[in-house]
Amino acid sequence: MDAIPDGGVRFVPMGEIDRRRFLLGLGAASGLALAGCRPWRPGFPGHPHRRLGPGDRPDPRRPEGVDLLPQIEHIVIYMQENHSYDSYYGMHPRGDGYRVRHGVPTNSCVDQEGRVVPVTHAPDTCQSGRGVSQNWVSTHRQIDGGRMDGFLFDDNYNAMRYWDGTDLPFYWSLASTFPICDRWFASAPAQTYPNRMYLQAGTCQDLIATDTTKAFTMPHPANGTIWDKLNAFGISWRDYAWDLPDIALFPKTWNANKDKVRNYPQFLADCAAGTLPSVSIVSPGVNSYTEENPSDIQLGEAYSASVINAIMHGPAWPRTVLLFMYDEHGGYYDHVPPPAAIPPDDIPPAVAPAPGAPAAWDHYGLRVPGFVISPFSRRNYVSHVVHDHTSVLRLIETKFNLGALTRRDANADNLLDCLDLRHPAFLEPPTLAAPGLPATGSSCSPQIPPPPTSAAGATVATAPAAGPAELSDSMQERFALLARAR
Repeated sequence: MDAIPDGGVRFVPMGEIDRRRFLLGLGAASGLALAGCRPWRPGFPGHPHRRLGPGDRPDPRRPEGVDLLPQIEHIVIYMQENHSYDSYYGMHPRGDGYRVRHGVPTNSCVDQEGRVVPVTHAPDTCQSGRGVSQNWVSTHRQIDGGRMDGFLFDDNYNAMRYWDGTDLPFYWSLASTFPICDRWFASAPAQTYPNRMYLQAGTCQDLIATDTTKAFTMPHPANGTIWDKLNAFGISWRDYAWDLPDIALFPKTWNANKDKVRNYPQFLADCAAGTLPSVSIVSPGVNSYTEENPSDIQLGEAYSASVINAIMHGPAWPRTVLLFMYDEHGGYYDHVPPPAAIPPDDIPPAVAPAPGAPAAWDHYGLRVPGFVISPFSRRNYVSHVVHDHTSVLRLIETKFNLGALTRRDANADNLLDCLDLRHPAFLEPPTLAAPGLPATGSSCSPQIPPPPTSAAGATVATAPAAGPAELSDSMQERFALLARAR
């Protein structure tokens, strides 16, 4: 195990028998203990120094707004939907995935009749059949006190599905090329809205569900959002939305910043022109290119390829960092217990305590795929440092020496373990595999065209793949948010 100057830990590859075991280590920059294989228990992760709080700056000797990372001029945030790390990368040769014997994964859960049910390769990319759940109760049942054996609490065998490189060749190529974080956890053991709030504000206050009515009646976060902070220091930013802007979750921020919302064709145009702002957030929206069930994940992969390729092949690529992650696990199996987390504030979740589900924000949600894509990305690197969505905030705060919004982002790792700012390895963009979507389009949702790859080829957002009656409660709530935003 070798220390690296940016504050992470580099792990020497192990042999085939041991390569999938979790390697314990410390992320020196964040001070957070890696707890992926320890018992799931209450309390904070270890920290060698004092705990930081709201307002604490990465460099307390210098004022807010000072650029500490001049090599990086553009930070782009792209969050997809609803998949666990194992559901996409359990079979990938890099990172901490499934236990594999003779090419077959052996991870399993026991159903309500006592039958052992192994993880299984999904029959298609349509996420067909009964939808899996990631609500507060379901997620805690799945975690089962850290045993990670509760995914069949309702005998929904679809929770044990996974996909591999035959389904998602672009994603697997991405994981073979750029740093993948195999200890990136959702910020909260909850649904989309809470996690997208953590991404932008370092807290979701007491929200535990994708509940549009409650989101619109909640008070604004006490210390605002990262967008409010950027405004205060004159730092440029934009929200590029296919249909649903991420900032719409915060009515005060949304109402004051509608001029900063752009559509996806404009994102493609700005990438091509090299005119991205200092910070951007890109959304797959809810109409067409989300990967939440029952959507075709190959449509989502194709959209991700459009985002990533537009950035890599634009003139601003040599000065850009793209952070690509998923909001939460979507109800799909993962074998790594979420470690303890620092509560962002003193606001408990709006739920009564229950066995195995305390009313506290003191643990992360399940693991999700996370990537750091940049010319500065380290080659052949897997990050085993604990990250969550507030690590994105901490990287932005580190660049501009901004005070933290909450306790959570104040103590989050800043992802610099994935970068070598002195020796860019990918100044020449690598060639990644083409996405798996057939040239003829989606067989699951033929009414949705392949996503555009240039501003000239962009079309308006299309109808959802299924009628509202077939959509999950979470998806219907997101359509309600879209209607309010419009």
